[in-house]
Amino acid sequence: MAASAPPRPLQYSVRLRFLGEEQLPEGLPLGAPSPKALRLEVQPREGDAALTVTDADGVCVFKCLVNKDTEYCRVGRESVLITIGYNSALLQFRSHSEYSLFSTALKNCRNQTKEHSVFNQRTEESSAAQYFQFYGCLSQQQNMMQDFVRTATYHRAILQNHIDFKDKVVLDVGCGSGILSFFAVQAGARKVYAVEASAVAKYAEILVRSNNLVDKINVLSGKIEEISLPESVDVIVSEPMGYMLFNERMLESYLHSKKWLKSNGMMFPTFSDIHLAPFSDEQLYMEHYSRANFWYQQCFYGVNLSSLRNAAVDEYFRQPIVDTFDIRILMARTVKYTVNFIEAEEEDLHRVEIPFVFQMMQSGLIHGLAFWFDVAFVGSLVTVWLSTAPTEPLTHWYQVRCLLQTPLFAKEGETLSGKVLFVANKRQSYDIQIVAAVDETGFKSGNILDLKNPFFRYA
Repeated sequence: MAASAPPRPLQYSVRLRFLGEEQLPEGLPLGAPSPKALRLEVQPREGDAALTVTDADGVCVFKCLVNKDTEYCRVGRESVLITIGYNSALLQFRSHSEYSLFSTALKNCRNQTKEHSVFNQRTEESSAAQYFQFYGCLSQQQNMMQDFVRTATYHRAILQNHIDFKDKVVLDVGCGSGILSFFAVQAGARKVYAVEASAVAKYAEILVRSNNLVDKINVLSGKIEEISLPESVDVIVSEPMGYMLFNERMLESYLHSKKWLKSNGMMFPTFSDIHLAPFSDEQLYMEHYSRANFWYQQCFYGVNLSSLRNAAVDEYFRQPIVDTFDIRILMARTVKYTVNFIEAEEEDLHRVEIPFVFQMMQSGLIHGLAFWFDVAFVGSLVTVWLSTAPTEPLTHWYQVRCLLQTPLFAKEGETLSGKVLFVANKRQSYDIQIVAAVDETGFKSGNILDLKNPFFRYA
């Protein structure tokens, strides 16, 4: 079936008053009406409408996106006041009938739902609400910003590749506090669109204003899957990595943002490697197992709890363990799986299968697999790496370990083969299935884990 054509843009003749200094065209006094009639073009779309006001020469003097969250109200019989962030614009129509046509068109756009939003299709509403509430807190933004390895590496990657940002248009996906947007401006970016769906967007806008960068950084409140940009971009920056790289499924939003990227555009980060290796840690295994011993009690205030002990063991073993460790517990060289953000599609991350074959470098019990990731920023001048490896300074991502239900014994020189399967779920995370076997003996083990519910073991 052929795709339906987009609605035709609607055009009106208007006069314009600005109620905020940042959006004033050069030479137009604050609050003064435009001396001549301007042309307003309204492009209706699903769930929103793009408004563009141009002068007689076709020069854009005002542009905004109106959706269900946009504040606007009628003023008198022929005008509408639209508020975007801290700025307002008063559009004065030639007649009440033209205003009515405009108002009806706007209401029709705003009333359309975002049922087909890629984000909404893949995410439970309750999970999204919790997620955006979490990242809407300044305390969480501070936690990430104070991760020196994370923040300093992004700063170095952007500033040392300044020629990739000089006079360029940049998109910051999930900008949070906007720190990466500020780095892009420091590197010479002409314009940065900072997109943030959580409530922290308002704080990012405050920082932009207080740093006198409203002409450089435009904070857009909304999901990258739903917002609209007025132009294509040269560079996309983001910090989309979660625990075990894939948790929170923001990598998919990062890949989705490529619809705004020019054909020769750049992405920071450019690709990521996830590493895995078998480990031996008897203390961790017994510690995790003993967490269920509470349910072994046969007289807890007169109640026998022991019938739930097996269920408790199963639940605790479904938890990936977030902490750090000494690399001496690793029993083989790592296996690496690469995600190239320039080439990958969102669908590629719905099901990620990583096969492995490890040649054991020491004999002992294999209690599970350890995971960490690196990301690379490939610029025109230098390639900068951000690593969460146990051999590198600690980050807020730590490392992640997944226990096997039953440990496997292997001798030095033997091989451990199997696979790790990540299956995306609507809770913005993954179900992880591990199967492993010692090839020489045929002994097998595995586990199924819930990445949404890790056990934070670090102090």
